[in-house]
Amino acid sequence: MNRKRFIKKILYSGAAAAFTGLYSWQIEPFWLEFVHQKMAIKNLPKDLVGKTLMQISDLHVGDRFDRKYLMDALDKAKKYQPDIVVYTGDFVSYESAKQFKQLAEVFEHVVYGKLATLGILGNHDYGKNWSESKVADKIVQILTDRGITMLRNETQEVHGLSIIGLDDYWGTNFNPYKLLKDIDHSKANLVLCHNPDMADEPIWGDYSSWILSGHTHGGQCKPPFLDPPVLPVKNRNYTSGQFELSGGRTLYINRALGHTWQVRFNVRPEITVFTLGGEMAT
Repeated sequence: MNRKRFIKKILYSGAAAAFTGLYSWQIEPFWLEFVHQKMAIKNLPKDLVGKTLMQISDLHVGDRFDRKYLMDALDKAKKYQPDIVVYTGDFVSYESAKQFKQLAEVFEHVVYGKLATLGILGNHDYGKNWSESKVADKIVQILTDRGITMLRNETQEVHGLSIIGLDDYWGTNFNPYKLLKDIDHSKANLVLCHNPDMADEPIWGDYSSWILSGHTHGGQCKPPFLDPPVLPVKNRNYTSGQFELSGGRTLYINRALGHTWQVRFNVRPEITVFTLGGEMAT
């Protein structure tokens, strides 16, 4: 290779690296995708067939990126006029009490479901080391005041669909055992749990429906044709999207609306819009 060609190659490589860095920092973290999925549920009441359920996860309100992006994203989501909205945890990236005011500001733009608006907590909602119960309680109060029904190892029935909200796997209030044991399998059921690693715990019994999670952000950065190098889960198969599990369970992992750090590559932020249907395919 002659000197001129070598210098050209270096310049092209440098330009490509600069563009990739700029794209990963300033473009993809804010390039929201609305993902459309079908959700077939056993015993779903006919009145809910064709209705929409929107999943919003991992907003991570805080100081690490511009909150206007979150408010704009929520305003876009409202245009879908969802029937049910579920928020699956990590509302904040908690560093100080300042996040409470920021959360209240962002949730002036809350997306409501026509039939129900529900939420569960994630690990970041439990403050430092996921151990500050008072932080979680304050977040629940703010969201409740905004009209979100927060489920902390509780079930809410929505027009014949039982939505079971589990508290966070790493938090101080993790206690799913009795709740899952008492599920009425003659009804339509849906579980919300922030951390998908819970899907591998020996707690599910005869449960055979959907589990909606977040937590992973899809790894935030994924090299082409390779798995994400960083995932905050024990089961590294749990990246994002839909997984068919044993016992007839289906796990869906949302890629997150926000991010812990302002960088994404090949893993766009996501809001999921499910269309509800009848009997699950076998």
